[in-house]
Amino acid sequence: MRTPFFLADLGSKAMGLLDAETAHRLTIRSLKSGFGPKRAMETPRLGVTVAGLTLPNPLGLAAGFDKNAEAGDALLDMGFGFVEVGAVTPRPQPGNARPRVFRLRADAAVINRYGFNNEGLDVVASRLRQRPRRGIVGVNLGANKDSEDRAEDYVKGVAALAGLVDFFTVNISSPNTPGLRALQGKAPLEALMRRVLAARDEAAAGAPVFLKIAPDLADEDKADIADVARLLSLDGLIISNTTISRAANLRSPRAGEAGGLSGKPLFAMSTALLREFYRVIGADVPLIGVGGVSCARDAYEKILAGASLVQLYTALVYEGPGLPARILQNLPSFMDVDGFDRIENAIGAGAA
Repeated sequence: MRTPFFLADLGSKAMGLLDAETAHRLTIRSLKSGFGPKRAMETPRLGVTVAGLTLPNPLGLAAGFDKNAEAGDALLDMGFGFVEVGAVTPRPQPGNARPRVFRLRADAAVINRYGFNNEGLDVVASRLRQRPRRGIVGVNLGANKDSEDRAEDYVKGVAALAGLVDFFTVNISSPNTPGLRALQGKAPLEALMRRVLAARDEAAAGAPVFLKIAPDLADEDKADIADVARLLSLDGLIISNTTISRAANLRSPRAGEAGGLSGKPLFAMSTALLREFYRVIGADVPLIGVGGVSCARDAYEKILAGASLVQLYTALVYEGPGLPARILQNLPSFMDVDGFDRIENAIGAGAA
C-alpha cells in the first residue's frame, strides 16, 4: 500500500533538513522502497494524445529527478501522466565536484551543476528491461563530457534503449557540459537530428523524438531551431532547460552559484519562449512546457501559451510529492472558467 499524501509530504519536509543532493538520493531510495503516494483518480477531460502517445493527463516529470531509471513506476503512481528518466550518457560519469546543487528557498528555486552524473546506458537499459511496460516512460539522452563525437553518443542512446522507452529526448541544452549548447546552431543541429532520427527509424520505428532547448537563446538561434524542427518534422520541442541567467531580484544567498537555475524565477522566461515558438510553428510541432511550474494555474498558463504537455521537477522540492495530484485536481476548475470541456481544446488558446 502506498503512503498517504500527507505523510509523504511530511517526509519531504524532513528531507529539506538535509543537503540537497543527499535528500535527492534518499527520496529516490524511498520511492523504490514503496514509500510514495498513489493517486487512483482519473479525469477523462485531461486525457491527451501527443506525437502518437496517449496519456491520461498532460502533466509529466521532467528529466533530472530519476537520472538512473530507478523509480519510474512509483512516480507514475503519484499521478504523473508521463515520466522522463535520465539524462543518461553512453558511459557512466561522476559529474562535477560536490557540492553541485543548491536550494534557493527564498526564491523557490534551485541551482544545479550536476554535469550529467549517471550510471550509463548499460545500467539504465537493464533497469528498464526489468520493469513492466505500463504508463508512458521516456528517456533524456546526453553526451559524455569527454566524447569526441557527441552526435554518436545520442545515436548510441537510441540504439541501446530502443523498445524499452516510449520516447527519446535529445538534450543539447544543459549548461553544465562545456560546449554542449553549441549543438543548437542550425548546421550542427540539423546534422545531429538527422543522425538521431535515422537511428530511431532503424531501431525504434515510431518512437517520438523530442528536442530539449535552452531558454537563453538569441533570436537567430530561435529561428534556426524552428526551421530544423519543421524541416525534419520533429515530434516535439521541450521548452525549456535551466537558465544560466540570473534575475536581478533573486534573494537567496546562494544565487551566485554557477550552474542552471530552475524553479519559479524561470517561469516567465520559459513561458514567453514557449508562446513565441507556438506563434511561429503553431501545431506543426508539439511543444512541451517546462520551467517554474508549481501549481495548477502555472500548468494551465503553459497550456494556454501553446504547450501540449507540461513538465515539472523543482517544485517537488518545496511542495512535496502530493503536488501532481493537487495540480490534476485543480486543472478542471480553470478549464471550466474558460469553457473548455477537454484540456486539449485549451492548447494555444492564449498564445495570440
